[in-house]
Amino acid sequence: MDFVYFDAGGGHRNAAIAVRSAIEADQYGWDVRLVNLQEVLDPLDIFRKLTRIRLQEIYNLLLAKGWTLGSRHLLPLMHGVIRIYHRAQVRLLAEFWQHHRPDMVVSFVPNFNRVLFESLRAALPGVPLVTVITDFADFPPHFWIEKQRQYFVCGTERAKEQALQMGHPASRVYRVSGMILRPNFYEEQSMARAEERQSLGLDPYLPTGLVLFGGQGSNVMFSIAKRLGNAPLDLQLIMICGRNAKLRARLEKLKTRNKILVEGFTNQIPYYMHLSDFLIGKPGPASISEALKMNLPVIVERNAWTLPQERYNTEWIREFGVGIVLKNFREIESGVTALLENLHTTKRNIACLENRAVFEIPPILEKILIEAAEPSVLTAG
Repeated sequence: MDFVYFDAGGGHRNAAIAVRSAIEADQYGWDVRLVNLQEVLDPLDIFRKLTRIRLQEIYNLLLAKGWTLGSRHLLPLMHGVIRIYHRAQVRLLAEFWQHHRPDMVVSFVPNFNRVLFESLRAALPGVPLVTVITDFADFPPHFWIEKQRQYFVCGTERAKEQALQMGHPASRVYRVSGMILRPNFYEEQSMARAEERQSLGLDPYLPTGLVLFGGQGSNVMFSIAKRLGNAPLDLQLIMICGRNAKLRARLEKLKTRNKILVEGFTNQIPYYMHLSDFLIGKPGPASISEALKMNLPVIVERNAWTLPQERYNTEWIREFGVGIVLKNFREIESGVTALLENLHTTKRNIACLENRAVFEIPPILEKILIEAAEPSVLTAG
């Protein structure tokens, strides 16, 4: 079984690893191989040929620098490049499938599901393709959902309805209870929060905000730190800079009235969320879902810089009443004030959510494998 991911943003790899971990824990006996699509298609990466930088690295640089203005208009350009190289990509991937011969291919990536389907059909007819949509919704056309005979796993009702509206039969569209989280987000946190805060040099009882913008960090974190660090509000911040060493160095030199704990890249996100009262970050599906699982309301922004595939996430936050959506992080002080005033109601809304998607997906894959082995399924339209 091949799990296809790439490292643009990090969420796709994390989702694939999380589902593999759940499979291993339940002892399904499957050999799950992680396949980095970027590496398989490297010989055709036109962006790398022109800039000597991989496409996924360009994406990560845009996130780290905050250069996302106009990203909606870049998608058609990227899709155009993908179409130009479509036949060559199909040929390259077909050779890969013929060599590795998986019984199932599970895609955790957008934009490339047409080439994944056609290459698999050319190399191994009858082997099912399952696309696990790791966003709250599709951003058509040609982002997550294509018109082709395959299966979908959707973490929201909106994504499920989009697949059905595209004409996919309900028997091939599976709804799970949310986005994929790593299994360690479900582990009990037995530590005494006040004591743990104090051991890190924080006040044990002050409202604490976790500022997190993915594995690459974001320069907007510095302006958030300046505004909240010197605000009249009595609070403190934990800032996770990811792999952004320059940002971490700037934050460590910043002098503020309120306490700020600065961390770099860490695998202990559940730990820091347990120490926090709310999350400030970008409206990414992973960070929102992780925060809500840890009972943290979220504060995000939505404007022209917001990635197009993440704009629906802000509507979802408002619909379920689990956080604050700002027009710009320049409003962060009023946003935090409003959140703290309504913290009890917001946390009550969060408590109504139950996300166990990572544990729900392995039985779905098992069912699809069984169906794929039946001759009638292979010939069904």
